[in-house]
This record gives sequence, structure tokens and C-alpha cells, in this order.
Amino acid sequence: MLQDGTLERSRAHADGVGRQLLEETLRYSRVRDYRGWDYCDGMSSLLLRGLPVENKWLNLAVQESAKRAPINIRPYLLIEQRRNYKGTALFAMANRNAARLFGEERYEDEAIDLYEWLLDEQIEGYSGFCGGHRHYIQHLDRVGSPEDPDVVSTSYAVQALLSGADLDERYPEAVRTTPEWVRNELAYTPREDGTARMKYVPTHGDEYYTLNAVALGARMLTDIGDHFGDEDLIEMARRLFDYVAGCQTELGGWMYRDPPESSHLSMDGHHNGFIVECLLRYGAATGSDRYADSLDRASEFYREVLFNPDGSPNWDETRRYPQDIHAVSQGILVFTALGDLEFAGRIVDWALGNLYAGGGRFYYRKQRFYTRRITLMRWCQAWMAYAISSYLLKRADPDSSPVCGL
Repeated sequence: MLQDGTLERSRAHADGVGRQLLEETLRYSRVRDYRGWDYCDGMSSLLLRGLPVENKWLNLAVQESAKRAPINIRPYLLIEQRRNYKGTALFAMANRNAARLFGEERYEDEAIDLYEWLLDEQIEGYSGFCGGHRHYIQHLDRVGSPEDPDVVSTSYAVQALLSGADLDERYPEAVRTTPEWVRNELAYTPREDGTARMKYVPTHGDEYYTLNAVALGARMLTDIGDHFGDEDLIEMARRLFDYVAGCQTELGGWMYRDPPESSHLSMDGHHNGFIVECLLRYGAATGSDRYADSLDRASEFYREVLFNPDGSPNWDETRRYPQDIHAVSQGILVFTALGDLEFAGRIVDWALGNLYAGGGRFYYRKQRFYTRRITLMRWCQAWMAYAISSYLLKRADPDSSPVCGL
């Protein structure tokens, strides 16, 4: 067992390494203007767009090949490198956390530039503030448009802009209209049992609901309601959370969609992490223990089933691989929010040993027999920058709250 002095030196070393890691991760992204490839960006291929035909199966072939290839074929497909809306929100919060950690104005200036970009790049034509990925996506039944907003991207932009409320009142005022978008275009619908549901994107029907998206929408309403003291928004969030909690499985996790048979994913790591974090945020904002039992079961499932003792992530409740950097970053955020900094640090250490290329650059996935040495700006860099900054801020001051956090 470490003596107190040795423990303090160990912590100091860890914080020094952590600071360097965060600085390098942000530097890698900043010098590239936060532009890069993304998870599902295949239809941004200049080769594909230059063809004189429009074909769903060709679109899917290019899109899925770029996403699933063991090496990065995006350069050969001439896929454009862009800023991602959600990724920019994460970078804004990471820079704001870095400013609080290091006391350096340059990080705050960087965050302000990113806040302004979020305002400039919001999607117009809807009844409230919203945002989206801003590139085409080929689905089986339709083509997603750059003008399609989604609740997940919007929730992180809202979280980011609220984090800048002390810098400029325009930031929180911009997102004050988001609940109208939720009510109107996302069809927020109260149900007879006291719960409520909402869509992921306005174009979705009512055949299924994406549970992590509902939870993130509920957190978004919680954040706005908490900031403006609007109890009606807190009540809207409570109804959504009641619906999500009611979909929890006996194992303690959540399928990707309700009904479960509509899910193309099982109880995977980062989507379950979203729900746990959102429920924690509701409790922190309201002081309510309404979801304490659900959180107890979910937290146990998350740690014992979706992670291993060495800090490595599992893909879902039955599969170890692939081990994804997004599951890693979400695990750091969840265990930081739970106050388990020791385990959050274990996940950071595992990532450094298995998915870190050096120079602030993270890889996408570790398969069973090889590593996909691809760096995606939002999926890898933005998530890890935000996760590491939140973890370090909590280490520096256990009573502190990372931006709009817990």
C-alpha cells in the first residue's frame, strides 16, 4: 500500500502526464482547424459526387467501405475533411475545461471561436435552435440531408453554449428556443402512462424510438431548464427519463431502440454510457433520487459487463471486440461523473497503451487481431479531448463541475 507521500507523488505524476496528453490532443486538432474525417462520411467522396448517376447501392458501397475498411481508404475516395457539428461542441467544452485547468487565456479564446462557429452553423428553418452532422448519409430507405438536424448533435451544442454563458449572454439565449424544436419538429409526445417520447430526427416515423437519443434530449431539456429556472422543461425531461428507465432490461442495460427488435445494435458501450450519464445529470440538476434504483443497476452493468478490470471496454454484453475509442471516452466521462476517478484513470491508461499513436492522436478501434489505425476528428479526437479534460478537472478539484457536467 502506498504511503501518503508516495501517493501524492503518484498523483502529481499522473496529473503532469494528463496535462501533456490534453495539450497535445488539443494541439493536434487545433492545427488542423478541427477538420478531419468522420465516422459515416463516405458520401462526401468527390469521386462519388462526380459520377453522373445517383444509386442507393453505390452510395452504400462507398459509404460502408469507407467506414468498415481495415485501413483508411478515405484519401483514395477523395472524401473531404470537415468540421463536425457535434465534434466542434466537444472541442469547445474541452478547451473551456483546459482554460479552467491551466489558467491560460488562449484556451478560452479558442472556445469562444468554436462557440461562434456553432451559432453560425446552426440549421435554419426550424422552430428553434438545432444542429446536425451537415453531410449526406445514405440510409436503406432514404438519403439523410446536410439540412437534417438531430437531437444528439443539438444536445451537445446546447451543452457547449450553456457552458459559455458567463462569457456572452448570446450563447444561452440562442438555445432557449430549442424546446420549441423538440415540441414541434421532434414530436415530443406525452403518453397516458405519464411518460413521453421524442424523435431522433424530424424525418423519423413512430415505428421505433432511439433510447440514447431520447435520454440525450431529456438531458438537453434538463440543462436548459436548470439554467433558466424553467420547471416545465424539467417536467418534460422527467417524462422522457421515465420512458427510458421503463425500457431498461433485466441485465441493467438498454437496447439501442424501442421496441428491441428494431435495434441493429445490442447493449453497446457508448450508447449505454450516454444514458447513465444523462440520468446522473438529471439527479445532479434536480436533487432527485427518482432514478437511483435504475442507476444502481445500470452502473453495475456498465462496469461489470461493458468494461474489464484493466479498464478495457467491451463492445456489448456478449462481445469483447471491437474495442472502440468512443466507448473508451464515454467510460472516462461516466466513471468521472460517478466519482470513481481510479477506474476512469485505468481506462485512460488502457487507451494510452492500446489506441494512442503519440503526438495527441488516437486510433479508432482495436479488433481482435489488429488495430484500425485510423484517426477520426470527432469520433477519436473530440471525444478524447473532452473526456480527458473532464477527468483532469475532477482530479484537480473533486468538488468542481466540468462544463454543464456533474
